[in-house]
Amino acid sequence: MSHRTALANNKGGVGKTATTVNLAAALARQGRRVLVVDMDPQANTTRRLAARLGEDSPTVSEVIASAARGCAADAIAPCGWAVEYAARIDVIPSAPDLANRGGELHLLGAVRRLAKAMTGADDGYDVTLFDCQPSLGHLTQLPLACADDVLTVVEPEYDAVASAIQLRDFVAVSREDLGNPDLHVLGYVLSRVRDTLGSHKYQLAGLPSAFGASMVWEPGIPEKAAIKDANEAAAPVEHVSTVGREVAALYDRLAERYLTAVGVPA
Repeated sequence: MSHRTALANNKGGVGKTATTVNLAAALARQGRRVLVVDMDPQANTTRRLAARLGEDSPTVSEVIASAARGCAADAIAPCGWAVEYAARIDVIPSAPDLANRGGELHLLGAVRRLAKAMTGADDGYDVTLFDCQPSLGHLTQLPLACADDVLTVVEPEYDAVASAIQLRDFVAVSREDLGNPDLHVLGYVLSRVRDTLGSHKYQLAGLPSAFGASMVWEPGIPEKAAIKDANEAAAPVEHVSTVGREVAALYDRLAERYLTAVGVPA
């Protein structure tokens, strides 16, 4: 069975989607099979992975609406990157109509609908990564209800750190109600780091006290134009520039840290 991790933060713009995409790429470069589930109606992860969709391809919105056991398997699409390891990355795509699912709390078993649909759908993968919407609402609760753990993406700025604390507390208080009592925060990935800024230096110094030194993962990912260029081009970051290859190497180290943390065998 795949190890499932939700990448989340209650604040947008912290680099969560870039982290999801590049962590998936790094895991695939290391020979892992990765399924990425795009849980944001903006569908940026779907586009950045160049998901190959047919005219009538189902998306995660249809998956949740159906909630039939295992139906998520019907929505899996391949990554469209022109690199060898892309064959080890698949996507359950998103679309703007996913926003319609956010108001379906009245449905019986609403928060468990994605978990039911995912049953068996990712058994052939080593890792499943859920790219969550920046909120604590229903669209984020759906993946939290079926994930093994949460990897919080944090930009070292006050609002992003405060939102990470809100997410941590939400997980602790709500996991029983989500029907997922073993859910826990796995760690904190630092993104968009600019250590020349005084405010970033201040927040970086305080993170070990806020979250625990072992929970703050290294290396932090610096703010680099290569990441934005790769996002724009829907291409692997290492193909963008020399700096992009250096950034990819940082994500490779994060992937090793992730595999050690979750105990996925070598």
